[in-house]
Amino acid sequence: MTEPLQPHVVGTDVERVDAWAKVTGRARYAYEQPVPEPAHLQVVRSTVARGRVTEVDARAATALDGVLTVLTPFNAPRLRTGHDAELEVLQSDTVWFRGQIVAAVVAETPEVARQAADLVRVEIEQRPHDVAFSADRPDLYKPEVVNPNHPTDTVTGDPDTAFDAASRAVDATYTTAMNHNNPMEPHTTVAAWHGDDDVVLTLYDSTQGVHPLRDAMAAVFGLDPEQVRVVAPYVGGGFGSKGRPHAHDVIAALAAQRVEGRAVKFAVTRQQMFSFVGYRTPTVQHVRLSADVDGRLTGISNDVVELTSRFKEFAEQTGLPARTMYAAEHRRTTHRLAALDLPVPSWMRAPGECPGMFAPEVAMDELAEACGLDPVELRLRNEPERDPDTGLPYSSRNLVACLTEGARRFGWESRPRLPRARRDGDWWVGTGVASSTYPVLRRPGSAAASVRYRDGRYEVGIGAADLGTGAWTVLTQIAADALDVRLDEVDVRIGDTTLPRAPVAGGSSGTANWGSAVVAAARRFREKYGADPADGDEYTGSDECGRKRFAAAAYGAQFAEAHVNVHTGEVRVPRLLGVFAVGRVLNPRTARSQLVGGMTMGLSMALHETSVLDERLGFVVNHDLAEYHIATCADVPSVEAHWIDEHDPHLGPLGSKGIGEIGIVGTAAAIANAVHHATGIRVRDLPITNDVVFEPNLTQGVIR
Repeated sequence: MTEPLQPHVVGTDVERVDAWAKVTGRARYAYEQPVPEPAHLQVVRSTVARGRVTEVDARAATALDGVLTVLTPFNAPRLRTGHDAELEVLQSDTVWFRGQIVAAVVAETPEVARQAADLVRVEIEQRPHDVAFSADRPDLYKPEVVNPNHPTDTVTGDPDTAFDAASRAVDATYTTAMNHNNPMEPHTTVAAWHGDDDVVLTLYDSTQGVHPLRDAMAAVFGLDPEQVRVVAPYVGGGFGSKGRPHAHDVIAALAAQRVEGRAVKFAVTRQQMFSFVGYRTPTVQHVRLSADVDGRLTGISNDVVELTSRFKEFAEQTGLPARTMYAAEHRRTTHRLAALDLPVPSWMRAPGECPGMFAPEVAMDELAEACGLDPVELRLRNEPERDPDTGLPYSSRNLVACLTEGARRFGWESRPRLPRARRDGDWWVGTGVASSTYPVLRRPGSAAASVRYRDGRYEVGIGAADLGTGAWTVLTQIAADALDVRLDEVDVRIGDTTLPRAPVAGGSSGTANWGSAVVAAARRFREKYGADPADGDEYTGSDECGRKRFAAAAYGAQFAEAHVNVHTGEVRVPRLLGVFAVGRVLNPRTARSQLVGGMTMGLSMALHETSVLDERLGFVVNHDLAEYHIATCADVPSVEAHWIDEHDPHLGPLGSKGIGEIGIVGTAAAIANAVHHATGIRVRDLPITNDVVFEPNLTQGVIR
């Protein structure tokens, strides 16, 4: 087992090392990278949801001064196909979804590019489309795996028989809406080709993973990975949408091929982000819980229906939380997909766990009511001894501590037992709770780091990405402790494929994987060169691989207070409180920021966020931040994030579990449960709108 890191600056409230660069404007994001004489790209998108491009008339566009070229399906450079259908931009005349890129203009200025794009006329032979998502479609199918490679279905025992024999049971259907990511910095790519240099293609990109993007681009352009360089030192948010390459990366590189060595800049607009950079699939989840009279679960099932694109499959792992969260002898999870004429879904913060905890945690609230138990007590009674899915022992599992500490901090003991028992003027007041979990996705050997001593300082390099999460800072802290030097003696370099390989910043796994590699490289540097290295001494290496012997996950308990207006049905959430078990907290300042941000995003999911799909036209109509509503400061008067002291010796040298996504998981369920407690109306569909609190839920369930 790898020796744990002895912390000195790790665990302290260190200010962000990149803060001054950002607030003074010196931190260069992708679009701001200085390149000589850049050209600018604008895309033309399909106005139909399915069809075939028959003609592209670019004469009016090319007549404008400053237009350099127009790319179409008929003249675009050829790519290697068969790797990823999403990246095969302008390689055929087939239109798979509305908003698909069907042409692109390259011009001297972004203004001319936009004007010219409006002048391009694309003729499309329209065909009937199908974007109607429902759980009773006859053509639902079973994917081979769900993201990234989990079994599609699982079954243990006989959950249906357990349900029929149960003294207490819940049988209900829950839905979550289609959601779209909207990071503050839109997706951006600057692409440049270099002729016969060793590196023939450079991308300055807003990405969560420079090496995964490099590999994908090399594959579609028929290059060796070493011939592609990706640079992303600063990224203005990602939340999953920048974790995978998308069409904008390819179209920028295609355009740069056509303009004689000039760099091409492409910044995706806010509205375009609703077309081709991914989104969270809507879900329909049929949940069944069975229990004895004391509330101990005998059966759990979650049968999930979600959508995917007809031209490329993505199956979100929504059923996974039901496999692992609570003890029950009989269990089942299934996933079925509807293939529609829509863009392909992708990652969004806590994919699978976020929607997949909403349904079971609201169902647990319903079961608590049926059993006459406090919702916290019901969860405590169903604590498993081992992971129910794998049978492995836990590396650490402190959900009980999170629930009990959260209840104490929240003042749960004063909660009225019955719903609709408290009113404050024109507002019904209620409180709710939900559990949360997110897996530890540490992959030993997946990252490497370099340590170099030069001019009296230690330079640590790794191809990590900082999305605003604090990677610059935390990796500096880790390196300082691993080298046993002061923080100000370390310079960290990240976000470049010329640095040692690093996996994507996703799945709350970045810090654990990158940090473990930094520790390993630093220790071996010391072993090789001692405490007094010479100028230029350098070592590059990765941490050791190991066999998975424990089930490892972060846990949390979310508490919410909801106020519902008795006249209008308006829902407000003046207070959120979360307590989390996330292993060692490496920097309290950045950790609290991540947890509070996740909880706020969960509030946004609960009350506001829904991508409204016009089935007649096949596209999202509220495709900007004027109409796609998100939480603002007025929505979050009080958000508290706390954590318990948790020591887990099985998580590598850092002992950390990841915090980027656990904050969002469970928040929406806690709010829905609080709304029920306030009004007596059970809400099973997200987002929670004003009208639903005046009527019984249209999705009726069986509760006994």
